[in-house]
Amino acid sequence: MAYFDAASAAPLHPVARQALLASLDEGWADPARLYREGRKARMLLDAAREAAAEAVGCRADEVVFTSSGTRAVHTGVVGALAGRRRVGRHLIVSSVEHSSVLHSAEVFEADGGTVTQVPVNRAGAVEPSGYASALRPDTALACLQSANHEVGTVQPVAEVAEVCRAAGVPLLVDAAQSLGWGPVEGDWSLLTASAHKWGGPSGVGLLVVRKGVRFAAQGPVDERESGRAPGFEDIPAIVAAVASLRAVRAEAAHEAVRLRELTQRIRTRVPQLVPDVEVVGEPERRLPGIVTFSCLYVDGEALLHELDREGFSVSSGSSCTSSTLTPSHVLKAMGVLSGGNVRVSLPLGTPEADVERFLGVLPGAVAEVREKLGAPEAPAAQQGPGEVLVDSLGKRCPIPVIELAKVFGQVPVGGIVRVLSDDEAARLDIPAWCEMRGQEYVGEEPAERGTAYLVRRVG
Repeated sequence: MAYFDAASAAPLHPVARQALLASLDEGWADPARLYREGRKARMLLDAAREAAAEAVGCRADEVVFTSSGTRAVHTGVVGALAGRRRVGRHLIVSSVEHSSVLHSAEVFEADGGTVTQVPVNRAGAVEPSGYASALRPDTALACLQSANHEVGTVQPVAEVAEVCRAAGVPLLVDAAQSLGWGPVEGDWSLLTASAHKWGGPSGVGLLVVRKGVRFAAQGPVDERESGRAPGFEDIPAIVAAVASLRAVRAEAAHEAVRLRELTQRIRTRVPQLVPDVEVVGEPERRLPGIVTFSCLYVDGEALLHELDREGFSVSSGSSCTSSTLTPSHVLKAMGVLSGGNVRVSLPLGTPEADVERFLGVLPGAVAEVREKLGAPEAPAAQQGPGEVLVDSLGKRCPIPVIELAKVFGQVPVGGIVRVLSDDEAARLDIPAWCEMRGQEYVGEEPAERGTAYLVRRVG
């Protein structure tokens, strides 16, 4: 089985396993106690904190260990907002942030705060000018991921941090996907990360709050972790997390070159091997191991099952996966095709042979799914009535797009196809189909049921 979902959780690094087992006998006691066992635990915790600070590029007393990366984000966002509540109640985030950031923003907004989402381009990147335009006198905090978890696009953190610093606004960086590859550049104020993203054990998060940043921990607190992460520290897991971070950093330079070549091979060859595919994300400024593409006329869940049967574990941001009935907010913000979406994220040490085997299996898997769904052949170039109505109410994407393609050849140049659909994914996938096919997406109109999506044939 080839595991290609490291962006969700990287396999436990051998160094993490060794450190975890070794510290179980020494790190079980309460590090706040003064007796021998407590002192041993404290030494392990202090050493881990020093090593984490070195990896991040900060002071050891700025590092807090939390119970997860999500908890680090929630604690960081709410603490920074509370610390600057006298400034105002305005939060800035990008439209492609991890759900943990967006959920924090939703809670803040429900409590009376205001939130501005900075849009991204079609490659998934923000423009620093977008943050500059969003800043207001009452802005308390801005958030920006270092790199996107779904498409691998690296964000201009240093430039955005400079814009925020000039305005006196702290920037929180979600570095979960990138910290294993290197420290985050720029004059950021807060940083979060998650150990299971770089091969550490799950249940260990990292929160860094720079000195001078106003921060007020919310909820019940105790004396542990500077009062910012209450509860008994899982010292063996923390030791293993930091040990694996140092280990992957030592391998990063070599593996980055190797994985970039493998993912570039996938980016180049998939459109050659499979018709009607859109490779998404920034082609150059991206993480080494992530490549994402979407296939027309394909159900994402069905494609993942086909690939799983062939021995490949991949992920998807498609609207048709079992975890959600709506398109990925990342793909939606980018305005790219969501149907048949596949994210390949290669762990360290991925053999070249596995990638070649994946490229050999993929065309057949896509063809199998398309055949089951009744995907169209190339539309016939015949003339017909000036407008065709496609009723796809009650049908999940990609069926509305498939039915659009089947009838498109029936309208003359300048004619309109009106697609009725009540699937939210159609709002994303029909315009994406038009862009891929070089046709004109006219827009949408309300209908008695669902929405009518209008497509004009231009050639």
